[in-house]
Amino acid sequence: MTDTQVPPGLKGVVVTTTELGDVRGEEGFFHYRQHSAVDLARTRTVEDVWHLLHRGRLPSPPELAAFRAEVAAARALPAELTALLPALAPLPPLAGLRTALSALPGARPVYDADPAERAADALRVCALTPTVLAALHRHRRGLPPVAPRDDLDAAAHWLWLLHGTEADPRHADALRRYLVATVDHGFNASTFTARVVASTGADVPAAVVAALGAFSGPLHGGAPDRALAALEEIGTPDRAEGWVRAQLAAGGRVMGFGHAVYRTEDPRSVLLRETALELGGPLVDLAVEVERRVVRTLAELKPGRALHANVEYYAGVVMSLCGLEPALFTPTFATSRVVGWTANVLEQATDPRIIRPSARYVGPEPGRRPAPPAARERT
Repeated sequence: MTDTQVPPGLKGVVVTTTELGDVRGEEGFFHYRQHSAVDLARTRTVEDVWHLLHRGRLPSPPELAAFRAEVAAARALPAELTALLPALAPLPPLAGLRTALSALPGARPVYDADPAERAADALRVCALTPTVLAALHRHRRGLPPVAPRDDLDAAAHWLWLLHGTEADPRHADALRRYLVATVDHGFNASTFTARVVASTGADVPAAVVAALGAFSGPLHGGAPDRALAALEEIGTPDRAEGWVRAQLAAGGRVMGFGHAVYRTEDPRSVLLRETALELGGPLVDLAVEVERRVVRTLAELKPGRALHANVEYYAGVVMSLCGLEPALFTPTFATSRVVGWTANVLEQATDPRIIRPSARYVGPEPGRRPAPPAARERT
């Protein structure tokens, strides 16, 4: 076996090919198939992009209407999950979702399913994810779940499931941009995890459950609430520089700044900053000025590194302005990213090879002699 040297964390290592999209970190650009993701976020719905990633093209008006009907029909909870969710409500939201998806009846291993069956399973998981998360949220607050509707797009429907009232159109539109901009983003940790599981031939829910485990970490999907908490801790722009210096001196992270891939501004952050400014208000004014001061301080303390605001910084601001509490930030992120995970699962399912990398052993030198006998207990 060839002992190939790879960088820590597989940074920059190409592990497969994909037709779904790419992130060009040096350019500050990412795309879904052949379309700019930011342009899609400004002009298209989640369902448009969902159709693009799962079926290969942006839908025509008749195709979009038919696709929305498919999604609406798959939103209702099966009886097995309806009975299970009250017991899962005390868990953290993503843990509850993982357990619910594990119990989803009728899941077929992608190894045994034909392409149409895989596509149906993927659509079902995507359609059910917001319903499950919103029901868990309402159960935790002693409220009955809200029945899904078939006349709302994904962004407005998510707010409906959470609150039981129709959202302010400005909030629904702002959330739509956020959801479209976060559907997919290259081979991030959770997406790669989903593909590894899919490569074993497991079912679609299993791959998504694994992705959710990776996604729950504070360095991945669990970041937006921490970024907003940091902004609130700073409190006023004049405290930003001192706060950053104290964080770095203590060996901490400045949540909401810097990215593993981008060497320019994160295009999602630029989009969400614009969105936040359109909504306006004191929180936005604070965020913009704090961003300016934090970037300036980081440039002084870490010269040569491009540490700009990332998607999590303004994601928390936008979601807060749309009436979502911090505990819902990562679940909201999950309702969009599940579309990207399942698109990757469908693509991976066409490759018969299992993903099975190697590790370099660096422990004590192994011996060829038999292991010493087990110690006997004294009697």
